[in-house]
Amino acid sequence: MEEEDAAADPYLPYDGGGDTIPLQEIPRRGSNYAMSNGGGAASSTTHLLDFLEEPIPGVGTYDDFHTIDWVREKCKDRERHRKINSKKKESAWEFTKSLYDAWSGWLVVTLTGLASGALAGLIDIAADWMNDLKEGVCLSAMWFNHEQCCWTSNETTFAERDKCPQWKSWAELILGQAEGPGSYIMNYFMYIYWALSFAFLAVCLVKVFAPYACGSGIPEIKTILSGFIIRGYLGKWTLMIKTITLVLAVASGLSLGKEGPLVHVACCCGNIFSYLFPKYSKNEAKKREVLSAASAAGVSVAFGAPIGGVLFSLEEVSYYFPLKTLWRSFFAALVAAFVLRSINPFGNSRLVLFYVEYHTPWYLFELIPFILLGVFGGLWGAFFIRANIAWCRRRKSTRFGKYPVLEVILVAAITAVVAFPNPYTRQNTSELIKELFTDCGPLESSQLCQYRSQMNGSTAYTDNPNQPAEPGLYSAMWQLCLALIFKIIMTIFTFGLKVPSGLFIPSMAIGAIAGRIVGIAMEQLAYYHHDWFLFKEWCEVGADCITPGLYAMVGAAACLGGVTRMTVSLVVIVFELTGGLEYIVPLMAAVMTSKWVGDAFGREGIYEAHIRLNGYPFLDAKEEFTHTTLARDVMRPRSSDPPLAVLTQDDLTVEELQGIINETSCNGFPVIVSKESQRLVGFALRRDITIAIENARRKQEGIMLNSRVYFTQHAPTLPADSPRPLKLRSILDMSPFTVTDHTPMEIVVDIFRKLGLRQCLVTHNGRLLGIITKKDILRHMAQMANQDPESIMFN
Repeated sequence: MEEEDAAADPYLPYDGGGDTIPLQEIPRRGSNYAMSNGGGAASSTTHLLDFLEEPIPGVGTYDDFHTIDWVREKCKDRERHRKINSKKKESAWEFTKSLYDAWSGWLVVTLTGLASGALAGLIDIAADWMNDLKEGVCLSAMWFNHEQCCWTSNETTFAERDKCPQWKSWAELILGQAEGPGSYIMNYFMYIYWALSFAFLAVCLVKVFAPYACGSGIPEIKTILSGFIIRGYLGKWTLMIKTITLVLAVASGLSLGKEGPLVHVACCCGNIFSYLFPKYSKNEAKKREVLSAASAAGVSVAFGAPIGGVLFSLEEVSYYFPLKTLWRSFFAALVAAFVLRSINPFGNSRLVLFYVEYHTPWYLFELIPFILLGVFGGLWGAFFIRANIAWCRRRKSTRFGKYPVLEVILVAAITAVVAFPNPYTRQNTSELIKELFTDCGPLESSQLCQYRSQMNGSTAYTDNPNQPAEPGLYSAMWQLCLALIFKIIMTIFTFGLKVPSGLFIPSMAIGAIAGRIVGIAMEQLAYYHHDWFLFKEWCEVGADCITPGLYAMVGAAACLGGVTRMTVSLVVIVFELTGGLEYIVPLMAAVMTSKWVGDAFGREGIYEAHIRLNGYPFLDAKEEFTHTTLARDVMRPRSSDPPLAVLTQDDLTVEELQGIINETSCNGFPVIVSKESQRLVGFALRRDITIAIENARRKQEGIMLNSRVYFTQHAPTLPADSPRPLKLRSILDMSPFTVTDHTPMEIVVDIFRKLGLRQCLVTHNGRLLGIITKKDILRHMAQMANQDPESIMFN
């Protein structure tokens, strides 16, 4: 009896595409219906096999490049949940099914975390080995990289700890000599050869097997999490090719990182595992909860920062983030970090290569250079976004964009040729950041620390307090300045290539180089002018007052913040990288300054700029709508447009309905009582109508082109010789969102953002006037910003 009442409830939120189809007339009228002529007397009784007693396969699903209906998806999930709860007391099997359903969320994020951690470890190990392959090979064990090769050697010296007999450069293998111009030229040639080989293989694999595997992936993931459908973007092929080509792209030496693409890899894992659980595979809104948790796991393994990963998902990528998703994101990040720690890809018992700890406190006066680094980060971010978007737009609009393989080869060749002579650009960018972050100590043999060995010597401060910096430091500073210019230029042209390319590591490298230069300059200033009032109070002669590595870390955070406009999550990620609570204030000061300076030139981060460049229908929650327009100014049809395509509730035939569908490109149609009254009944989606008609023709006899289509509860009165009518009430949304024509657009935009609507109907005194879609709002916002409305829409 309870089930009958539920089925007959006219106030169920959605009867289209859900698990329960509330057909009121079924219990009352049985399986017969009467066709009568004008007099109203029953002339014949026909058996009706009402195919709508079960959900129609395919109804409630979405086409590629369409936006999901969040409200409908949430209603479907509530209905599914109610059904499971009502049945769980019937038997032990139903109770087990309800437990499985409750735990499936935790199970899917656990599997996602395990897969993300394992793939991240695999990528780290493979990228390190292939990166060292450009310089030489380990004869004792081919699968060892340079560092691992020399671990067991007893013939290394402290000064040249990276040289051992087991590791042979290509010049030693081919020419038999390790020194001299010939060996340098041979090593140079092999470096370029391997770089071009890796880049060529990466771009070919992407182009042939998985075009979606290129780029960072974060702009598309933000768009997908906002409700957009991009079929195949998170599929098996994309995952496989992205994992392989990410290793190749990083090893090729291009100015890119693997951290952004790791978020894409983790989201692919989350999407694939969600298909194992009907709760997520059949509901697009629930699937996006898994993807939010997956993106947290991706950042967790990219930076070894589980909490930073959760905050990144919340602040940067997620559109809908309920509390249970926060817990599951935290758990996924925890599992992923645990797996990566178990693999230990870098051999340092840390989750990242450039983990560092500082022991010197910072002083209040140092906030000035920290804020200046924040200004530099904001200026760099604004410059990079404009330059990179201009280049990507040029690539889209010219013939150059038709040759992605040639472009990758060209950029890889220039990068390799220019990078090899400079040791700071030749080495892997993660290793460069590690060297720049590292505090100079007695165990450091870096060129950046040469002067320290004398400054900190037993007689440095007593015999000759004005000990000059070593010549090696000056050459290192010149090389760092050249590396900074090289990285700035190459990163602009590299981000957006048709290979997996992240932006986190190149941005951090640029900031770390600038920060290290400022840090060394400050250190020398404090050393030579310790009697200045700025240093006198807190910097004693002979003490280590300034930590250049800390400046590098602050600069890295500032530059990454300038490009992405992240704040809270970025500070936490960098804090987790360093393990030092006392440096949070310098980081916060630099990151906030960077954001303010960047926002002064434009409020968009790089990911939002690429979303707009690609024309994805993404309503950014950070963007304020400040105009005073009304709903009637934005709705369609405009005065110059043809009338709005509508369906009447009970006087269309199948042929007329198919004609309306074929003649228009609308994704849905308002259903009205009649053309005269224009009173709104509901809203039906184009895809659902098409599927329902095809399904009825397969399963029902007597459905013809002149069959009457009705969206009402009861069949209309028809002549006796009429063909069987087609009932489409179950696919009708009986409660579409409506606003009046005088509603301010500010409120309409807020409704679209917070409820994730696809469309909203505009009425006046209950009569239908028009429709506003998500694309209409985006076009209107572009128009208000003096942009071409059509140029920003996805095609």
